[in-house]
Amino acid sequence: MPDKSDRCHSNLRVEEQTCAGGFNLIAGIDEAGRGALAGPVVAAAVAIYPHAYHPVITDSKRLTAARREELYDWIEANALAIGIGQVDAATIDSVNILQATFMAMRQAVEEMKIVPDFLLVDGRDFPFPGRQGAALVKGDLLSFSIACASIVAKVTRDRILIDYDQRWPQYQFGRHKGYGTSVHMQTLLEHGPVEIHRDTFLPAKQKRAEADQPTFWEES
Repeated sequence: MPDKSDRCHSNLRVEEQTCAGGFNLIAGIDEAGRGALAGPVVAAAVAIYPHAYHPVITDSKRLTAARREELYDWIEANALAIGIGQVDAATIDSVNILQATFMAMRQAVEEMKIVPDFLLVDGRDFPFPGRQGAALVKGDLLSFSIACASIVAKVTRDRILIDYDQRWPQYQFGRHKGYGTSVHMQTLLEHGPVEIHRDTFLPAKQKRAEADQPTFWEES
């Protein structure tokens, strides 16, 4: 059942102030995968039922994978609406990661089954001209709605990368989720990039490896 006892919690103050300003349908928006070398950038938009609250929900980076999965289920059960947007590596290379992130965020809002009257966006930019809302630096720590979106975006993207791990097991995408870990950099040197790698993100020596090593476009 929704918990009404923690409505004064610090990461609900933004929502409470927004409601006091006359807005009722508030959606938090955040992304995952902006700094990865491979895979899509994924955005989530989440509107939570009034008075629903979970004291553990915070920035997804502060939670373990197991806890994120658990909280994802709570968010699904307590959300008025959830929207997901994703933009693939080829588009990221074409338009740049900032514009791709904005595209994913707008897709996420468009996918919601409600039309929010106020949008809370994590970060410095507000990519919704003509809409009521605000951008919040460190919004996933300041806003409960954004924190929920942070978790949904992260869990959704992790699941996508785990699926990629089945297609290209030599890259261990399920382990590093496309980020530039030492394991990922070494496999790039050995095998070169595949179609989900962002060419504009790859360091020079990993790009040179593509010319010298076979590229695994499909799993044999």
